Amino acid sequence: MSGMRRAISAAVLVVLTAMAALAQDESASLKFLVIRDYNGKPVRNASVVMHPVEKNGKQSRGGLQIKTDPDGKASFDGVPYGKLRVQVLAQGFQTFGDDYDVNKPEMEITIRMKRPSGQYSIYEEHPGDKKDQPEEKKQK
Repeated sequence: MSGMRRAISAAVLVVLTAMAALAQDESASLKFLVIRDYNGKPVRNASVVMHPVEKNGKQSRGGLQIKTDPDGKASFDGVPYGKLRVQVLAQGFQTFGDDYDVNKPEMEITIRMKRPSGQYSIYEEHPGDKKDQPEEKKQK
């Protein structure tokens, strides 16, 4: 009888361990929508790059890149729960980057891409900037 109880206890322990392992391996389905910030139209062929983020905030090695379709949509299944760094690159737009906490089975993320801003040049006049100006010469 005691041999049977040990076998049942061992089987229950194995099942509980397997269930705990499955619970830790939860994954999500992510759906991305990439649109233009200024008019809401989709951005096609944008690169959506995903990198896991470690607990110390550093980006893990590896990652995955997907492209948006003509409607600005891209999706990926099997993303593990936890922090995820998302970068979006598209020709003619500023690079987008942000961290997301993946904690639901399905997440929809809308990304608004902005036009590039002007370059700052030290050779141009900028109102309000105080440049190093030579001191006025003292009159003798």
